[in-house]
Amino acid sequence: MAEIIFDDIGSFPLPAETSREWMAGKFAEKKSDKDLFRIVNDAFMKKVEAGVEVPTYPQYQDMNEQFLSVIRDPERTEEPFKVRIADARIIELEAIRPVAKAYREEKGEKLNVRVCVTGPLELYLKDFGGTEYVDILNVLAESVNRFVKNSLSNAGDFNIRTVSIDEPSIGINPQVMFSDNDLIKAMDTASSSAKKAGCDVEVHLHSPLHYKLACQADNIGVIGVESAATPSYLDLIDVEELEKSDSFLRVGIARTDIFNLVSVLNEKYDTNVWKDQAHMEEIVTRMETPELIKKRLEKAYSMFGERIKYAGPDCGLGSWPGQDMAAQLLRNVASAMGDFRKEQ
Repeated sequence: MAEIIFDDIGSFPLPAETSREWMAGKFAEKKSDKDLFRIVNDAFMKKVEAGVEVPTYPQYQDMNEQFLSVIRDPERTEEPFKVRIADARIIELEAIRPVAKAYREEKGEKLNVRVCVTGPLELYLKDFGGTEYVDILNVLAESVNRFVKNSLSNAGDFNIRTVSIDEPSIGINPQVMFSDNDLIKAMDTASSSAKKAGCDVEVHLHSPLHYKLACQADNIGVIGVESAATPSYLDLIDVEELEKSDSFLRVGIARTDIFNLVSVLNEKYDTNVWKDQAHMEEIVTRMETPELIKKRLEKAYSMFGERIKYAGPDCGLGSWPGQDMAAQLLRNVASAMGDFRKEQ
């Protein structure tokens, strides 16, 4: 039986003393910075130490501007919206090189890493909204592919196991004007280097309503579903469709919708838990427990069996109130998956 792999989506809380504005300023400089790199490294290692088997580099940038700020820059492009390969850098991957090297020297093996890039449709909608310029969509897809290609070329001391294309608007945003074939082509272009390199290629959908688009894409092999907060999403997916296209799932088994979780506590204690945080820890001690997380995984497995390849939290943890609590959720997932494996 193939073992389900524990990964995470990416974003993570900042240290208490660090502001998003300071981080944005450092990232805007597009260069190595020891203080910035230390924060990224520390967050990345918290994921590794919590038991995440294929961690994503900590995402501390806006998912669109991280790529569009480079793609829009005429000094970094060879034609409009087509980034030069040398400038298609994911700074966070450069930041984790020292810890990846230390891990390799200590463990004698490379860390497996998940790379998340914003999909071409999402980038297009950010700048062009509900229009339909297929040529621009295709150029953006090529630029996304170049970010991936450059990352693969410079991985060095770590192994890029998974490349995820983040396309939250598919199935949600009514502004999408492109045909299914145009979207499938864009996804295939954006993930072509990852597929060629032998990576698992995932599309992360916030709604699986149009998951069949990903099934039809030649280069996409894994479909990410946020199924912990919305279990009914799994009912939209046909296991026979997955088998026919040889596609797999990445299922969410721990809720990350922190504002909804806190609202439950607000109602329970008739208080504002964001201000009075005495009860905040209940989210990881009484609500999102290893036992409940394991039950979600068991339910998903009963439906899809070995068509599940990855599991982890629904989405990123960047909005959570602190790093310790976010890391505890990851440990809860690790515990749940460990118990699940023992019973298989």
